[in-house]
Amino acid sequence: MKDVRLPTLPEIAIVLLAFLALVLSFTVYLDLPIQMALFISWFLVIILGVRLGYKFQDLQKAIMNGISNGLEAVLILVSVGALIGTWIAGGVVPTLIYYGLEFIHPSIFLLATLIICSIMSVATGTSWGTVGTAGIAMIAIGEGLGMPLPLVAGAVLSGAYFGDKLSPLSDSTVLASSLSKVDVLKHVRAMMVLSIPAFIITAIMFTVTGFIYAGKDIDTAKIESLKSALQGNFDIGILMLIPAFIVVILLAMKKPSMPVIVIGALLGAIWASLFQGMDFADAIRTAYNGFSIKTGVDFMDGILNRGGVTGMLDTLVVIIFGLGFGGLLEKLGVLQVIVSKFESKLTSAGNATLSTLIVALLGNILGCAMYVSLILTPKMMANSYDKLKLDRRILSRNSEVGGTLTSGMVPWSDNGIYMAGILGVSTFAYLPFMWLSFVCIGLALIYGYTGKFIWYTEDNVSSSERYKGEKVSNG
Repeated sequence: MKDVRLPTLPEIAIVLLAFLALVLSFTVYLDLPIQMALFISWFLVIILGVRLGYKFQDLQKAIMNGISNGLEAVLILVSVGALIGTWIAGGVVPTLIYYGLEFIHPSIFLLATLIICSIMSVATGTSWGTVGTAGIAMIAIGEGLGMPLPLVAGAVLSGAYFGDKLSPLSDSTVLASSLSKVDVLKHVRAMMVLSIPAFIITAIMFTVTGFIYAGKDIDTAKIESLKSALQGNFDIGILMLIPAFIVVILLAMKKPSMPVIVIGALLGAIWASLFQGMDFADAIRTAYNGFSIKTGVDFMDGILNRGGVTGMLDTLVVIIFGLGFGGLLEKLGVLQVIVSKFESKLTSAGNATLSTLIVALLGNILGCAMYVSLILTPKMMANSYDKLKLDRRILSRNSEVGGTLTSGMVPWSDNGIYMAGILGVSTFAYLPFMWLSFVCIGLALIYGYTGKFIWYTEDNVSSSERYKGEKVSNG
């Protein structure tokens, strides 16, 4: 193989601008699938790679390596699709919606949404599963209570991502900590000093907003019609929630995510057969094809007619193409070149924090998947943290904040497409209400520039013991 070189900034700029132009033209102006824009973008990067001296076989291998890094996300997404289909068929989601309409007061609805989704995401470690079950229910309840759906989606996502970046069961938490070479429990403790204050601030914001909207557009007749539609088509009762309790308990016991979610999907099918009068074969079919019903209420049909493996295919293709694109960028050292240009300016914890957040966001924008961001960011930024003698817990924390919490903000990322599709609210519509994400980003920057909760390593500490130090910066 002939000598290869790193790309120059002008070369990177041309490719990235072409990529963004493709994505925007396909999605905004031409109304074409974003998947095709991502696929075409592979060849933009391949052309650059050949120009830099790489063989096509090497670039193809980079695509395959990038995809393999995110296969866990693919498996979990398939499982979540099956879970959504059978949990709707089995009455789990309809029961959650009914009880929410029955018991949650409008003034505390947004706060309740935040808390419920937070508890579920911490217990299960999956934002996708939380949004696909509790999130769907809260959207339906919010519609019945007359709440703006982008605001409800913001509360759902704030709760879902709270657990996804804090729970030791979360794949993103494990990924950020392991690639930063930090014990996962130490990473979680480092996250808590940021996440808990952010959660309190976010809870206050949603509480105040809830009281502002409470009672404005509540149509009691509409609420009753929604409840009647649910009662007329499903057996509603506390027994319907047993599959959810079993899944939460198993995940809280640190059982592997994918098998537990599949067990939950099977329980949903069994419940559909036992309590909802479905033929068992039809119930199993909802795991693949999704659930379909006509309740006579258009909005409720839109909420309930979803799920199944086939319902996740568009998002699966985005993840595969995005991971392949990210694999190419990593092979060519694109982010490495970008980071090297401002590495000399990383002279403080504050600058290192800001740079990490930017690199992680770029990972989501350019890699189109949270996994790409969480894989690349610790690799790119590790040397800078070591030179500043910053404890790697700061690296893992900032990588998680920048990678996980911005993933749902990018319309063409795996999280952006999944969340918008499941909740029925566009990414740009719910983005301003992702308050937990914005508060966490703000606090991370404040901590970095003030030295609060910033830990340093000692020169004489061996690399194997590096992360035991608790020396705190005084700024």
